[in-house]
Amino acid sequence: MANDYLYETHMHTAESSRCGQDSAAKQVRGYKKRGYSGIIVTDHFINGNSTCPDYLPWEEKMNIAIAGYTAAKKEGNKCGLDVFLGWEFSYHGADFLTYGLDLDFLLAHPNIHKKNPEEYSKIVRKNGGYIAQAHPFRSAYYIADPKPYDPKIIDGIEVFNASEPPENNQKTKQYAKKHKLPMQAGSDSHAVGTKFLSGVIMQERAGSIHDIIDAIKGGDVQLVE
Repeated sequence: MANDYLYETHMHTAESSRCGQDSAAKQVRGYKKRGYSGIIVTDHFINGNSTCPDYLPWEEKMNIAIAGYTAAKKEGNKCGLDVFLGWEFSYHGADFLTYGLDLDFLLAHPNIHKKNPEEYSKIVRKNGGYIAQAHPFRSAYYIADPKPYDPKIIDGIEVFNASEPPENNQKTKQYAKKHKLPMQAGSDSHAVGTKFLSGVIMQERAGSIHDIIDAIKGGDVQLVE
């Protein structure tokens, strides 16, 4: 009988996200305690709610941008939780979860945070990355026009975000079905005490983040809603 492997697709740490309330290590231990097999650390990129000062050189910025992942990976190795790198790219309040790339990619693309979603998507995809729009119908003071972006520039969409009201998640799911977009779910957790956690369930353990990407694209995940 196959086992179930639970993965978080959307979470933040205090090291790299200004809105993060708990350290990466504390988050890792919390996910391990709650039965997760792994997490994708998706801290806000430097064009979002990042802890990174603007005046630093690019390499230092990128090290801060992935500091939460780096600390989470170290703790995950200790306690047996798989930890993968991602980030949340922002544009006028719209957020795009980005998976499948690494620090070398970021170092090779200075000022990528200044790109619009269309330009960003082209670069990410060209380099083998994956983009999913997060919580497209979120209503907040910093979002001028909450809406899904052109489905042609994203690889998937977050149809369930544990921090969103049910009606927003439902609208996203309807949009995904209409445009035949791969669906995923995530917690958008900023602290260990998050009451309800989400994610995706796989039948096989992920050996790399690309296994998670492929499972989402193939519809081979169960969404935790």
